[in-house]
Amino acid sequence: MRLFDKKMTEKMSWVVYILECGDNSLYTGITTNLARRITEHEQGNGARYTRGRGPLNLKYMEYCNSRAEASRREASIKSLSRIRKMELILLDKMY
Repeated sequence: MRLFDKKMTEKMSWVVYILECGDNSLYTGITTNLARRITEHEQGNGARYTRGRGPLNLKYMEYCNSRAEASRREASIKSLSRIRKMELILLDKMY
């Protein structure tokens, strides 16, 4: 990655997101372009986990200031039980 590209990436807003797959499982990821990333998942070009698990529904998203922050938050969410992830989703919808 060129220095210019790295600086551009650092200025972008990162998003942590949770998708609900067609089999009711939850997938958590990060991106700088949520619409593009969901399209990639739907076309089978996203994460291996989501391939063949459509339809995919966005259930949660959270903005982060940096990739490091987004990665930490992603890891934190992935460590939650399904029940805790659903609580996070429901609490988000309340506000």
